[in-house]
Amino acid sequence: MATAAATKQVAVTLNPVPGFCVKTRATNDTVVHTSIADGVDVSRGTRVNRASQLIPVTKDLKIFVNIAWDSNVPPPPQGSEEAVQRAMRGLHIDESSPDSWFVPLVVSDARRDSDKAGKPAIVFDAVFNPSIKSRASKDADFKYFIIELAFQRIEAQTTIILSRQIGTPNIASKGKLQTRQVVVPSSLYPPSHPKHRVPAKLIQEIQTHPTVDSAPETGSKKQTAPTKVTPNIPSWSWSEENSRLRIEIHVPALTHAAIPLSTLEVEPRRVLLSVPSLYHLDIDLNALDADLTATFAKTGSSMQALTLKRKRDLDVDNAKAEWRVADKTIILQA
Repeated sequence: MATAAATKQVAVTLNPVPGFCVKTRATNDTVVHTSIADGVDVSRGTRVNRASQLIPVTKDLKIFVNIAWDSNVPPPPQGSEEAVQRAMRGLHIDESSPDSWFVPLVVSDARRDSDKAGKPAIVFDAVFNPSIKSRASKDADFKYFIIELAFQRIEAQTTIILSRQIGTPNIASKGKLQTRQVVVPSSLYPPSHPKHRVPAKLIQEIQTHPTVDSAPETGSKKQTAPTKVTPNIPSWSWSEENSRLRIEIHVPALTHAAIPLSTLEVEPRRVLLSVPSLYHLDIDLNALDADLTATFAKTGSSMQALTLKRKRDLDVDNAKAEWRVADKTIILQA
């Protein structure tokens, strides 16, 4: 039996400073969640149904990505130039290793905008710690590296596949950058930082017999990366056991190599699982019934979502999760 560490989350407020803007296009048809600030009137004490605000994305829709800076985003860990170059070349990165080097970032939800011709477009903000700003302005390869990181994170958070044919408009940002509060893994901050916390053991791996991983390479790819794989929405179901809600997520392709890059977040009315290039699951229990039905129609989990929506809030403080290797499932109890 082994354990996989899951970090505690801390809430921080971002007031991003514009850096530069990148223009690209969507290569597929899909829908994305809109930003709360995108045409939604938010009053104090009002709970916003974010999932009910959807933006249709059509192939070739223009997409702007604002690269921005904020000191509340954790900085990259200390690392040698060799480690930095390995990350830039897209070699295997194990974020749990003290010798690894990676770049934390926060990507916003999409918001509507338009291009110079007045045609519809959408905008994402990708916010980095300003400690990398100087190198990004002097090193073209490093600049494209952080652009690729932003693209990969957008693709992991959404079902958009972005074109790697990019343009760089002569603007610091497309539209005004939004102030927002985000949740960040506290272990990403340096030990001396006041927001740093020691990781807690949330996900327990249960292995009933030895398994062999194919150990695919993970990490960041440069601009010459191969065709991107759209993450699948995994099938899932729920039940009630001893007054606890039990959610079973089917992840047959999950491997040990993917665990360090994966996140599982639990909120009172939401479960978010992200395994880059493999799975993206967003169970938003504040969503409209029609949205839940559409989201999970292909996985056969629509009725599961509708019935879970009518249950109590998830018990975030006492949530526990297990990756059952032999059963190829993640079990969340909350």
